[in-house]
Amino acid sequence: MIEYLMFGVILGIMVAIVYSIIEFLFDKLLSKILHLGLIVLFKSFIYFIFLVFSLTLVAHLAEGYINVDFPNHRGWWLTNRIFWMVTAYFIICSLLFSFLRIANNKFGKGVILNMILGRYRNPREVERILMFIDLKSSTTIAEELGHLKYSRFIQDCFYYLNRIITKYDAEIYQYVGDEAVITWKLKKGIKNLNCINLFFDYDRKIKKHSKYYIKKYGVVPEFKAGLHSGKIIIAEVGTVKKELAYHGDVINTTSRIQEQCNVYKESLLISEDLLKLINLSGKYQSISLGDELLEGKTEELKLHAVHRL
Repeated sequence: MIEYLMFGVILGIMVAIVYSIIEFLFDKLLSKILHLGLIVLFKSFIYFIFLVFSLTLVAHLAEGYINVDFPNHRGWWLTNRIFWMVTAYFIICSLLFSFLRIANNKFGKGVILNMILGRYRNPREVERILMFIDLKSSTTIAEELGHLKYSRFIQDCFYYLNRIITKYDAEIYQYVGDEAVITWKLKKGIKNLNCINLFFDYDRKIKKHSKYYIKKYGVVPEFKAGLHSGKIIIAEVGTVKKELAYHGDVINTTSRIQEQCNVYKESLLISEDLLKLINLSGKYQSISLGDELLEGKTEELKLHAVHRL
């Protein structure tokens, strides 16, 4: 019995290692090149070849250690029911996990679970940090590139944003043209200056790949962003296409703050309300821009520009 358990553990470890490596490689290297159908097809083929190899190897080793006659002759898997049952189970589980990941990427981290639990079936008030991040000179770039090439350009820009979202405990609420709306739970956004670090890390990645953008599009993208925090309402809306919708004055205010980047020629603006909650480290400096009466508002808001030292 111990011997059977040992070989089961060996097989389990082999499967876990190979599965992790394949998922990592496809996610990091091939997801941008291949479409979903080809990815699923290639994964299924690789898993199939791996199962044939691994089960044959384990059966061969088991025969030598526990003196049990396992089928491991050439082509044994063609007519073996257990093999096809294991294969079907493994591929179905793999597809299920893949679709769960796709759904998680589509709706955002944790959203599917919240929908299943019905957490936002009734509107809920929560504290959030919001960032509106937008492409500078988007109209000019769009005219120069044309609609199709400009769309590819935006895809390439947001690709690097997506790579660092989880690193800074952020969530993408939505994309609106060449703008992305990013959100944090208050504690997660403040922790380790996540809401500030994300913007400058994204800017660094864009500049790091400047040669790629110049070669392919003839322009290096630059982004501007506005940061604000406060209470918003999150509610589940829709029946045919359900999603979580954010409502509240904080959303409009953050959008207006981002628009002021053009006025002050700054890349990152933050409200004083949020700045008071953050202890800027030695690598950042805030510059007061005074009171600003934002469009559509009746009260002035103190704004600050954030620079990296």
